[in-house]
Amino acid sequence: MLRTLPRTRGVAAWAALLLAMLLIPACPASAAPSPGEGTQSLLANDVSWPQCGKDLPKGQAFGIVGVNNGLANTTNPCLTEQLKWAATSSGGTAQPKVSLYVNTANPGSAGSWWPSSDEYPAGTPVRNPYGPCKQQDYGKACAYMYGYAKAWDDAYIRGISNPAGYVWWLDVETGNSWSTSDKDANRAVLEGMTAFFRSINAQGVGIYSTGSQWSQIVGTVSSSSNLYSLPSWLAGARTVTGAKGNCSNPPLTAGGKVSLTQFVSRGFDYDYSCF
Repeated sequence: MLRTLPRTRGVAAWAALLLAMLLIPACPASAAPSPGEGTQSLLANDVSWPQCGKDLPKGQAFGIVGVNNGLANTTNPCLTEQLKWAATSSGGTAQPKVSLYVNTANPGSAGSWWPSSDEYPAGTPVRNPYGPCKQQDYGKACAYMYGYAKAWDDAYIRGISNPAGYVWWLDVETGNSWSTSDKDANRAVLEGMTAFFRSINAQGVGIYSTGSQWSQIVGTVSSSSNLYSLPSWLAGARTVTGAKGNCSNPPLTAGGKVSLTQFVSRGFDYDYSCF
C-alpha cells in the first residue's frame, strides 16, 4: 500500500531526492568494461576497426588486434593505436601479450585483384604445391597464391613493424567471400597464408572460426595440409562459462588443439586461454 505524504513534507522529500540524485557521480556512457571488473583478469580482448574511436577495455591479460578493415585487402585505420593498447596487457597466461588476426577470403573473379602467376611480389618466385597459377585460373593453384599474397601484404604494407614477432590468426568467416563450390580452393587460400607466415618464421599461425562456418567453408582437412596441426580459436560462446566449456570442443582441424575461445559481452569480444 502506498502512503501519500502531506504537501509540505512531500515537496521537501522530492527536493531531498533530487539533491541526492545530483550528487551521484556519473559514469561515462562509452566507458569500456574491464575484463576483471577492477581486478587483474586472465581474460583477453580482441579489437579491430569496429572499435576505432571507442574506449577500449582495461586490464586485459592479452590483446589480439585485427590487421584489416573487415576485408582481406584492407588496413585497419586504428591499427597503430590498438597495437599500443594491446602492449599494455598484463600477461599471466600461456598466450603472448599481443597477437594479430587477419581477414581471409577467396573472392575469385569477383575480387579487385587475383593472381596470374607464381610470383609475389613481382619478380619473387613462390613455390606452389598446386602447380602453376595461370591467367583466369580460379582453382587451387591461384587460390594458394592469393592467400600467400594477402599474407605478404598483411606483414609488409599494413604497418606491422616486426611481422615475425607475432602469432597470426586467420579469421575464417562466412561473412567474407568464399567459393560455394570449391572447398579445396578455399583451403588452398589458407594454406598459402600459412606458408607465408611460416616462411618469415612468425611466432605461430592459428585458425579462428566456429565449427559450422569452418565446415561450410573448408570442410575436413587432411594430414598432408599445413593447416592440419594449427591451433584453433573457437568463437560462439555468450558467457565466460560457455567459453571455458568450449575448450573441450573438437578443434577445427584434427591435428590441432583448441587454444583460445571467445565470448561476447556488452558489445566487446572477450577471449579465454584454454591453457
